[in-house]
Amino acid sequence: MKLAPSLHRIGSSLVNSYLVEEGGQVTVIDAGLPGNWGDLQRELAAMGRSLDDVRAVVLTHGDTDHIGFAERIRRERDIPVYVHELDAGRARAEVKKPMSGWGPVKIGPLAGFLMYTARKGGLRIRPLTEVVTFGDRAMLDVPGAPRAIHLPGHTPGSVAFHVPSVDALFMGDAMTTRSVLTGEVGPRPAPFTLQPTQARSSLGKLDDIDAAWVLPGHGEPWSGGLVEALRQIRAAA
Repeated sequence: MKLAPSLHRIGSSLVNSYLVEEGGQVTVIDAGLPGNWGDLQRELAAMGRSLDDVRAVVLTHGDTDHIGFAERIRRERDIPVYVHELDAGRARAEVKKPMSGWGPVKIGPLAGFLMYTARKGGLRIRPLTEVVTFGDRAMLDVPGAPRAIHLPGHTPGSVAFHVPSVDALFMGDAMTTRSVLTGEVGPRPAPFTLQPTQARSSLGKLDDIDAAWVLPGHGEPWSGGLVEALRQIRAAA
């Protein structure tokens, strides 16, 4: 789905990945689930591009529902996959995420998320075997030149990526606009956050950033600006 010139989304409101195009080359931001592989190729074709034009996959963090097709594209196409140094072990399945930070649960939304995840290969996600790591404030040498902003809390290595060329901030699970556990919509803290207090504190690093698009790992894209998104997240927290 085209959101704006050079900015596209694949997946659904349950699990998102994004594409940023610059000069005919593409960066994939988060790799969703294994079943999004076909979605990726279809969206690239709609852009007049192909897998040959993808130069990098950059991950907001190392959770399984964000690394879905990353190892496949790395292995088959020799495309590097970037992740913050504190989540490299998670992306390689060397570190298992604790089952904490759930918060309130409603059976319907949770069942829908689990069924979608299963249909899209979420039970057979292949961990990464090689990653390229980076630290806070790194500007990655990939299409769009995303700048990483370390937002620990959801995981130790969670980041947001600021891409001024498309006026967007990619939040990963530092924000959700549709809770997969309750179905609640609008900017709010994401469930499954390991350190909620730290996650809230980390948002202060975004106060000096300007972006029209605020793009979560789960939920619909937010086009109401970062200031309002942060206000609603903090209010919900």
